[in-house]
Amino acid sequence: MARLRHHRENHLLERIGWLRAAVLGANDGIVSTASLIVGVAASNAEPREILVVGAAGLVAGAMSMAAGEYVSVSSQSDTEQADLAKEAKELHEYPDAEREELAQIYVGRGLTLDLARQVAVQLMDHDKLGAHARDELGISEITTARPVQAAMASAASFAVGAALPLVTVLLAPAGMLIPAVSVLSLALLSLLGAVGARAGGADPVKGAARVGFWGAAAMALTAGIGAVFGTVV
Repeated sequence: MARLRHHRENHLLERIGWLRAAVLGANDGIVSTASLIVGVAASNAEPREILVVGAAGLVAGAMSMAAGEYVSVSSQSDTEQADLAKEAKELHEYPDAEREELAQIYVGRGLTLDLARQVAVQLMDHDKLGAHARDELGISEITTARPVQAAMASAASFAVGAALPLVTVLLAPAGMLIPAVSVLSLALLSLLGAVGARAGGADPVKGAARVGFWGAAAMALTAGIGAVFGTVV
């Protein structure tokens, strides 16, 4: 008799929380720091001044990303907890109505009414709040908000992304600083866009083109502003 082989399936949604924060953080780190460096360099600043500005941008940006992500995801988590508390109260006060409501959800998905009611009864006997959280509210273990995880992923990935243009400033000749930072940053952004898209199950080419376009636009704009202010000042 053949044995059934059990295996764990890895789905893309299981990593969507930290993946979104990490990709966003690294993308922002490269774009904002590279744009800042290019803008300051275009104003004819000294390499030492460019490094100081870039390093300050790295620290400020990483903290800003962490704080923003934490606040944003915490708000989502608070909303989820409020909905769960409300649902728990309704389950306690109106169990029959909530059971029928769950059954109607399954009817809408294609089950017969009798079977839907049987499923609702069994699932609620097992975990009534979990059943309603998943099927009525759309809250599950995979998609639930995790503020600390999102904040740490954003801060760390921003710092890594921002460090790459800074390293380029240290290694590139003074006269080649702007093109070196621009080319390397665009290459990294395109690679990041492709990797992020592939990890999320999307088209890598579209992901690379999308991120590369906006990165190039940001650096071109800041370079123009830096050149104008450098000439005026």
